[in-house]
Amino acid sequence: MKDRTIDYILRTTWLTVQKMYNEEALKYDSTMATGFTLLSIDPEKGTPSTALGPKMGMEATSLSRIIKNMEKKGLIERHPNPEDGRGVIIKLTPCGLEKRNYSKTHVLTFNEAIRSNISDEKLNHFYEVADVISEMVSNKKIFNQNDN
Repeated sequence: MKDRTIDYILRTTWLTVQKMYNEEALKYDSTMATGFTLLSIDPEKGTPSTALGPKMGMEATSLSRIIKNMEKKGLIERHPNPEDGRGVIIKLTPCGLEKRNYSKTHVLTFNEAIRSNISDEKLNHFYEVADVISEMVSNKKIFNQNDN
């Protein structure tokens, strides 16, 4: 495609990053989704299950399968939420904390590699563009959502 569209660049870049993270995670018998979830759980207090999806920008249905697999692998435990009898707190196990640290190291390595190859000015422009795209999509400013 000679004139690459913005959505094409976003999609192919994300797929490349996702593939890189999944290849690294496989070395630790994990996945990128598991690593991202581990990083989203408070390592000291745990995180309410109802807060995890929004924190990650995921739907609860997508997250439930990941949580179930993580529990089977012994990375997390579910505990009753003392502030809400119906709720659950997701807490990391020692194994989960160890894998969380691997994930954190890899994310920091990725960020440092990018920062060492792209100027602060260009990165700031990238963040600004990403914020505008997210805001426009989130607030339904691309397509008129009232058309039926």
